[in-house]
Amino acid sequence: MKAFRSLRILISISRTETPYSKTHLPQNFIRRSYSAQPNLDEPTSVNGDSVFDGSQYSIEDPVKKPKQPNWDKGYRERVQRELFPQEKQSSEEEEEDEDSIDRSRILAKALLEAALESADDELGEGEVREEDQKSLNVGIIGPPNAGKSSLTNFMVGTKVAAASRKTNTTTHEVLGVLTKGDTQVCFFDTPGLMLKKSGYGYKDIKARVQNAWTSVDLFDVLIVMFDVHRHLTCPDSRVVRLITYMGEEANPKQKRILCMNKVDLVEKKKDLLKVAEEFQNLPAYERYFMISGLKGSGVRDLSQYLMDQAVTKPWEEDPFTMSEEVMKNISLEVVRERLLDHVHQEVPYGVEHRLVDWREQRDGSLRIEQHLITPKLSQRKILVGKSGSKIGRIGIEANEELRRIMNRKVHLILKVLLK
Repeated sequence: MKAFRSLRILISISRTETPYSKTHLPQNFIRRSYSAQPNLDEPTSVNGDSVFDGSQYSIEDPVKKPKQPNWDKGYRERVQRELFPQEKQSSEEEEEDEDSIDRSRILAKALLEAALESADDELGEGEVREEDQKSLNVGIIGPPNAGKSSLTNFMVGTKVAAASRKTNTTTHEVLGVLTKGDTQVCFFDTPGLMLKKSGYGYKDIKARVQNAWTSVDLFDVLIVMFDVHRHLTCPDSRVVRLITYMGEEANPKQKRILCMNKVDLVEKKKDLLKVAEEFQNLPAYERYFMISGLKGSGVRDLSQYLMDQAVTKPWEEDPFTMSEEVMKNISLEVVRERLLDHVHQEVPYGVEHRLVDWREQRDGSLRIEQHLITPKLSQRKILVGKSGSKIGRIGIEANEELRRIMNRKVHLILKVLLK
């Protein structure tokens, strides 16, 4: 009792404040006398100099955030519109469907799924469990300027390979990825297989052709493509030999299909049947497709066939984000395409193209520096143009396209140097 009385006296003294009397005991001491635990409402000082307040820092819940694509979604709307149009509905139809569905059934189903699945198994939008993933590797081969790169860009929805009217545009194997639902299809665009009339390859493309041939048997599905319009107007015996060679001997571990590209240029569609009859007796080809890789005619049937051929296998590429290596390759391909459009004859083929700097700035923009090295001074003057007009136009067009593809600000720097 004496201890309790003394405590009450101390409390009354601490509450009484007069200009003539000052308490020597802080209020915190009186409060903490009631409990063995410290007062958590009061901030603790560090070395008597500063105060750390944990309420100033927000602690995020360990919830798995869905991945977001790092490309421009609008840039890929063409693929959704052309290849999968049946899955799209108007906003009015969606509102009517939502009103007509019993909300109680939806709520019961959601509660049941939440009870059956743990929090760790929850997936974000567009994510698929590894055991449910399907994958397919598709290789595209054919003679130069057959439209392989145009088909790859159309199927993927993003420019991943340079496409030009000039021959031998593709200089190395280019990867493009199409992901739809639980299926991922990887397209490998290869350099054109070209030989001289004498049968010997050109020195500058000999290595490219060899790499293309060595990778033929590595794909799950092989697309052999040729320009059907050129075949009708000016047939090439080398192209016929290539198609026949790939179609004579079947590979038990690989499915091969024959694609007749650029059907939009053929005026008489009956001529396409004659070409199909010409190659129909080749046993290695399981299907024949008549397509236009540039405009998308017939590509829907081809994409559906490839989706059906996919096998249960984990995805090899991330469907949401482009890797830095892929983006670097895209930047080189975009500049090379503009280079082929604006510079003619042998000049673009003799240019050595290098990626020198790839740097992300603090403001989120991307700095890309590429060097174009020419073997001759005359070629350098042609590439630079009068007062830098030629290289300036190439840089402006490539910069704008890279901004659309990567959905960020891009600072492209092109330098023309002499070897």
